[in-house]
Amino acid sequence: MRNPTQPNHLSAFNLQEMLVTLCIVGIATMILLPNLMPFISSTKALEAQLQLRSLYTLQTQYRYINSKYAQDLKDLDFDQPLTEKEGGIAKYDYRVLEVTPSSFVIEAEAVVDFDGDGTLNLWRIDETGVFKEVVKD
Repeated sequence: MRNPTQPNHLSAFNLQEMLVTLCIVGIATMILLPNLMPFISSTKALEAQLQLRSLYTLQTQYRYINSKYAQDLKDLDFDQPLTEKEGGIAKYDYRVLEVTPSSFVIEAEAVVDFDGDGTLNLWRIDETGVFKEVVKD
């Protein structure tokens, strides 16, 4: 049974303890965030690599059927996703850069600057299926 003379006591954090904790978390975030930016950029570059791999496969199939590489992404039935500048979520713009009877180069250029340094990330893939990061962000 409860003693009526003893007040109810709830264990909780007071305002000062909460503010100190939030300050420590904020300072740790400010210290760690610049170190995490390369990881964030490389994660966003996965979009370009996945789409370029898909375009490589489409180009290879197109060549088997038509005995030549496609000059345009529309010939591959590739629906380019809307970029962030166009109101979509894609961070890269894709285009066929060069086509010869025996080779092709497709390029993915970032439409946003991931780390704020003014440099846009640029990836390419050719008929061998090898990715190349031309401009690193």
